[in-house]
Amino acid sequence: MQTVTSEVHLRTEVPGDVDTIRDVIASAFVDHPHSRHTEGQVVDALRRAGALVLSVVAYRRGQMVGHVAFSPVHIAGGAQGWCCLAPLSVLPGQQGAGVGSALVWHGLRTLRQQGAAGVVVFGEPAYFGRFGFRSTPALRLAAARPDCFLVRPFHRIIPMGTVQLHEAFDLVDPSDWTFP
Repeated sequence: MQTVTSEVHLRTEVPGDVDTIRDVIASAFVDHPHSRHTEGQVVDALRRAGALVLSVVAYRRGQMVGHVAFSPVHIAGGAQGWCCLAPLSVLPGQQGAGVGSALVWHGLRTLRQQGAAGVVVFGEPAYFGRFGFRSTPALRLAAARPDCFLVRPFHRIIPMGTVQLHEAFDLVDPSDWTFP
């Protein structure tokens, strides 16, 4: 599936994209103050485990400029069909130009069409709030600040429980993540 938005071309990753995705992720997080620079390793581990529910790349003028990954989560209590959005990567020179927004909207729309129940993300509330993500006491991620662990349900019902990310995220320590 391919989508074109404001000169940004979006499509599902193909095997030939792997090295370029890794480069985009590294560039996107090179100066990020809360990164341990393991985001590319997380995506590689998700891919190896067959746990990329959706992996989308963004091209502008023939150059890959962004990537977003979605992977399954386990929710204590048995809720099914939930995914985690992480990481979202946009080349520094393209940040603020709508690439990240296009990737997120495309991913949410695709997952909803595929029957997903919702998406969780650990991120900046001001940014992800524009996509309908909100903090809720119903779902928690251990070691994460509750105000930055956000939920985007596709239905009215939000399950209650603790969210466990795929083991690939063991490379990341959410207690390091803080947002102004």
